[in-house]
This record gives sequence, C-alpha cells and structure tokens, in this order.
Amino acid sequence: MSSDEQTFAIIGAAISVHRELGHGFLEAVYQEALAIEFKHRSVPFAREVELPILFRGQRLNTGYRADFLCFDEVIVELKALDRLTTREEAQVINYLKASGKPRGLLLNFGGRSLEQKRLVLNLRKSAQSADETSL
Repeated sequence: MSSDEQTFAIIGAAISVHRELGHGFLEAVYQEALAIEFKHRSVPFAREVELPILFRGQRLNTGYRADFLCFDEVIVELKALDRLTTREEAQVINYLKASGKPRGLLLNFGGRSLEQKRLVLNLRKSAQSADETSL
C-alpha cells in the first residue's frame, strides 16, 4: 500500500465516523469510534502512542502521546474544535520531530464537515540542502 493509499484509508475512516456521529461530541468519543472504524476497515493502528523526547541523548520525563499511529508510520491527532489553528499544526509537527515518523494527519471533528490537514516532515531533504548551499 502506497503512502497516499494509507492516508486516504485513514481519512476515509474519519469521514465515515464524522458522517455517522456529526459534530458536537468530545474528542474521546471520536477517538473510540475511529478505533472501531479502523478495525472494520483493517487499518493497522496503535492507540495513545507514547512519543518520548530526547535531549542530548537523554530521554526527558516530559513526552507526548499521539492519539493514533497507523501503518506504523502515520501519526494521527484528533481534535473536536470549532476550527483548527497553527497551534494544533505545531503540535503534530512536534510529534513528527519527536517520533521521527514521516507523516501526520490532523483531523478535526468539531465542524459541520471533517477538517483534515496532512503534515510531512523532511519531505524534500535534498531540496533543503540545496537551499542551504545557496546562502
């Protein structure tokens, strides 16, 4: 399964949950329903995944916990807010940095329709290196 197929499978499951439940529930309700939908669709996942943070080679006592890790490489963070802000995007980017995982999905069930943002860490490392050498 390609990375886009994985992302589409996750988003499809979230759309199904949102269609059935609508908006207005707490995040925990959507998390539980999405776990059921992932099982139904055979989307491999782990729930409440601990993401430790290292500093100078030492694990900090403070860490993160992602709502889901799907396909062992896509971090999925759920929200039930009126609208997403850059704060929630930054949260997922920090999860990607802490975990070293390449992709994240931010799913917001709080609106009339499902809001989704796909975030990628180090998508074009070679392009970044080229930018640095041109400085």
